Amino acid sequence: MSAATGAGPEASAARHVLDNPALASLTGPHAHFAERRGRVLRYPLDVSPWLALPDDPDADDWADLAALAGPGAEVPLSGYIGEVPDGWEVTFRAEGVQLVDDGLAAAPDPEAVRLGPRDVPEMLDLVRRTRPGPFLARTVELGTYLGIRREGALVAMAGERLRPPGWTEISAVCTDPAHRGEGLAGRLIRAVAHGVRERGETPFLHASARNTDALRLYEALGFRLRRGTAFLAARVPERIADGRAAAVPVA
Repeated sequence: MSAATGAGPEASAARHVLDNPALASLTGPHAHFAERRGRVLRYPLDVSPWLALPDDPDADDWADLAALAGPGAEVPLSGYIGEVPDGWEVTFRAEGVQLVDDGLAAAPDPEAVRLGPRDVPEMLDLVRRTRPGPFLARTVELGTYLGIRREGALVAMAGERLRPPGWTEISAVCTDPAHRGEGLAGRLIRAVAHGVRERGETPFLHASARNTDALRLYEALGFRLRRGTAFLAARVPERIADGRAAAVPVA
């Protein structure tokens, strides 16, 4: 397929900050994390797999992404709805949804504890067992993460990921299978959302369109569907002809 713009016929319309939340985050509150090549931005690979193409990527942008990732690398293109260029292989595609706060009863939780770098091994173990989505060694640096412990063991958690101006994504919502059905996920979502609201921002989140149990929970809590999206990954061509400079941090 030939390279195409991500916005298609809507390219001329005014875009909402949540239409490209990774770009808005990496050029806004999370600019200190950003690694850049041309107009392509990404988080450090041990922080988050999210990367940001411009709204209407051209051939130079795809070349910059290829050089940033390296030959043969698989790159996530979450939220991208256009076509990939010739030579690129789509390796994963799934339908997703983006939901926004529409009356969530946010509130602190007396049992929720703040999680930090010392808790990362336990957090990674919980993620490995529950598979809520990507959570890496430094993901905890993106924002506030809260957890609930039982007999000292971490059994549920939720936290903050993308931060477009005025918004914060709630992510890594997961509960140990032995403690599901106790309402822990909902309590932690409300607690994280309370912190988001306290600084004058609005919670939002992403989910798989097929995860009907999670969607029912989010809607019951007070989230509403804003838009459909896509979770996409593609493989960079093995041969890249490009002589531009290497990626550099934004700041």
